[in-house]
Amino acid sequence: MYLGAHVGIADGLAEAPVTGKRIGCESIQIFSKSPQMWNGPPTSPEAAVAFRDAVRREGIRATAVHHGYLANLASPKAEMLERSRRAFRDELARAELLGVDALIFHPGAHLSSGVEAGVRTLVESLTAIIDEHPDGKVRILLENAAGQGTTLGSRFEELAEVLHRVDRPGRLGFTLDTCHLFASGVDFRTDEGYGELGDRIDAVLGRDNVRAFHLNDAKAELGSHLDRHENIGRGEIGIEGFRRVVNDRRWSGVPGYLETPLDEGSYGRYETDLATLRGLVAGAPEPAAVARKPARARRASSTVK
Repeated sequence: MYLGAHVGIADGLAEAPVTGKRIGCESIQIFSKSPQMWNGPPTSPEAAVAFRDAVRREGIRATAVHHGYLANLASPKAEMLERSRRAFRDELARAELLGVDALIFHPGAHLSSGVEAGVRTLVESLTAIIDEHPDGKVRILLENAAGQGTTLGSRFEELAEVLHRVDRPGRLGFTLDTCHLFASGVDFRTDEGYGELGDRIDAVLGRDNVRAFHLNDAKAELGSHLDRHENIGRGEIGIEGFRRVVNDRRWSGVPGYLETPLDEGSYGRYETDLATLRGLVAGAPEPAAVARKPARARRASSTVK
């Protein structure tokens, strides 16, 4: 697994790979604009080139843009749906310009219209947007949900149905968030539990369709349906749950992005979490203490929910 984290872009797109490398990332995830805004300033071609050059120069092995929080491609409300589709088109265009591997997004919520209606609307949204860009290179990844409210995607069957019904080979895939899995009721803290999870992935999602992980411990208990991230080993999942994930050969070459809590102005907790995860890899030496000064973090642009 290519271990990495979500890093901010407040100091410029080209600084994100530099920051990622400095704190020990092999992979980085970014926002391409503020996640709390529908619109943002356009990404200039020059900034995109600088970002791509920095990714290559720093040796970053996998990259992703995380979509903002406002869009809902499953909304039954016509005005909201059209606005969401415009925002998604913009995010996908930004991701293509930046040359990242993936655009990660939350499937959305059916808002009491029902799961079937929500999935149908989501499929229609994705099909139309992908067909507008038939030669696109960025893979669109649906992220599993914690199951709060009317959100879609806490069940593997819902995610798989979207992929099969959109039926655009090579354009869709999945991101599995460990906190969301746990919050939705999936207990992978034991050999038996992790084995069952692996079997479900193979049978329902297809392991080759899992293209990224979000590596987050969980503050809330199993099955809580609460999306509350915690630092690695400090939450309800604990060290052993992550040991199995990072040593699973099925995920060799798959990026695992931290979205764990940060202190204001510092990526120090990311450095600690990355060292913890690397220390879990079979045969790895005990992680050395981090002696360098923690890189600055811009909280508003680096935190993912």
